[in-house]
Parts: sequence; structure tokens; C-alpha cells
Amino acid sequence: MEHERIIYILEYLTNQTDEKKHVTIKEIRAYLSNQTNLGDVSDLTVRRDISRLQTTGHNIQITHGPHNRAEYYLIRSGFTFNEIRFIVDSVSINKFLSPLQKQRLIKKFEGLCSAEEVHQLISRIALNSQAAPDANLLDNLEKVHRIISQKRKINFEYGKYDIHKQIHYYSKRRNLLPCKVIYSNERFYLKCMDEETGAVRTYRIDRMKYIKAGKQTEKKAVLPRPDGVVLDIFEPEEFVFVTLRIKKFLLDDMLEQLGNYASVLEDTRPESVLVRAKIGIGHGFYRWVLKYGADMEIISPDSVRTEFYKRLSEVMNLYQA
Repeated sequence: MEHERIIYILEYLTNQTDEKKHVTIKEIRAYLSNQTNLGDVSDLTVRRDISRLQTTGHNIQITHGPHNRAEYYLIRSGFTFNEIRFIVDSVSINKFLSPLQKQRLIKKFEGLCSAEEVHQLISRIALNSQAAPDANLLDNLEKVHRIISQKRKINFEYGKYDIHKQIHYYSKRRNLLPCKVIYSNERFYLKCMDEETGAVRTYRIDRMKYIKAGKQTEKKAVLPRPDGVVLDIFEPEEFVFVTLRIKKFLLDDMLEQLGNYASVLEDTRPESVLVRAKIGIGHGFYRWVLKYGADMEIISPDSVRTEFYKRLSEVMNLYQA
């Protein structure tokens, strides 16, 4: 009976209190009397149980309200409420989780909150019904992380859309060494290394199925360290210093994307500035430049400028009258 009563008190403090909402001994006694089969409990017994909970490591604080009335609240260890709210917000906008998966995850975090805090979560969160229900992302991530930790090769089937808008799967059973999971542009990717060629391969984890561990490998798969800014999830062909002329209103955007690799120089044109950075060059880089249109110009090196002109000419040829 005594252990059961202490558990009920801890549950009540967990669900009904936080740093802003406190309860009195009278309220705890009323809960024990009305919501459990423990009957009436004295003030002294409740205070003694709270003291035992404090002794066992539960952070129960005592404050004083009107007329110096003692009030109690529990500070939960682990996540703060703002941290939980941030995580729940992130879950709610994840397009790879179905509404049911989101609800299950959010329900687990609600268990870490008081009743008042749960109402705040509900008022802030709107589940996204547009999420893809078929992506078994959580299971895939768990399998991939486990295989990486076991230092095994990985086998799976990988899907791509065909002209009928159906995903067609084909086997990936080469000597692939899984290296790292990367989150980019709201998608999870697996970086692998081909054991035979050393080439880095990139796969969307939500497009994988029938994931199985392969043979144990002695060789540790280590991805090459980027030698500059990588603007695409796929590996660049090379890293070179690039000078870009950009309109001044793009400067904030450039510094956020290029980070510490970037340096800024004055330009002869008053409406522009020059940005120089070491950047990975590949298809992703040229697509990145193209989206800025006339607001960005590649100044150097000549080889990169010439290659972009060639690609741009190919685009223009598509629209010749």
C-alpha cells in the first residue's frame, strides 16, 4: 500500500505540475481519495512520501503561495519543455512520417509533459496530412544504423520511379560499405563506399527496402573529408576556388551557404559584391548557380566559367524558335 501510494503521488506531480503550476497537500490528498482506492491520507503521510521521493532523486520543489501555504511541483530531468516542443514541431513537419507515426511519436513526448504543457503542444501542432504513408523510414534508419555499428556490408533493393509513376526496385548487392547517414533537404541519405573502386555512392533511405547485413568487413569505411563547400548531397568531381559576382541582396544567403569558406571583396559595380570560396564542382554546383539567374555570375576560374557557358547554351538551344 505504501509503495503504491508513493507511485500515485509521483504520477500526480508528473502530470499536474511544472515550474509554473504547483499543487498543495490538500489537492494531493483529494486526488488520492477520489482517483485511487487508498482512501483518506493524512497531511503528514503525504509530506513524508514527498520527502522519500526527494531522497530517491526526484527534484520536487517547495514554494509558498498565499498565506504562506506550501505548494509543490516536480522538475523533470531530461528534456525541458521548450526542447520537447522543438522536437514535436520537427516531427510534425517531417514529410516521411505518416500521420499515425507522427501521433505515436508525439504521444510518447506528451508523457514527459504535465497536463498543462500537453495542451500547449496540442495548440501549436497541426499534423501534416500530406506525408507519404508508405515510407517506412524509421525501420529503415534503425536497420542502417545497426549495420553501420556492426561494421558489415549492406545489401538492399533500391527504388526509382518509372514512366508509369510506379517505383521500380532493383538489387544493390555490390560490395557496399555503409559509412554515414546524412540529413539534407528534408531527406535522409546513406553514404556508402564501393569496396572495389573506392567510389562514394549515395542512396535515399526512404527508397530502400529488404535491407540486410552482409559479410563482416575488416576494412573501415571512411568517407573522404570535404576540401571545401559541398552544395549537393552527391560527391563533387573536384574542389576549386571560385569567384562569384552576386547582387548585394544575396550576400546574407551566400554567407549562410558558404560559411567560413567564403571571403567577400568589393566590386567595381556598386550593386554587386565578389564572393570567393573553395567549392565542390559537379552537376549540383552548376544547377545551384543556374537557379540564381542573372543575379550571379561566375568570374573565375575560366574552366568553370566555360563549362557553365556550355551548359547554359544547351539550355538556350532547347528554347530556340
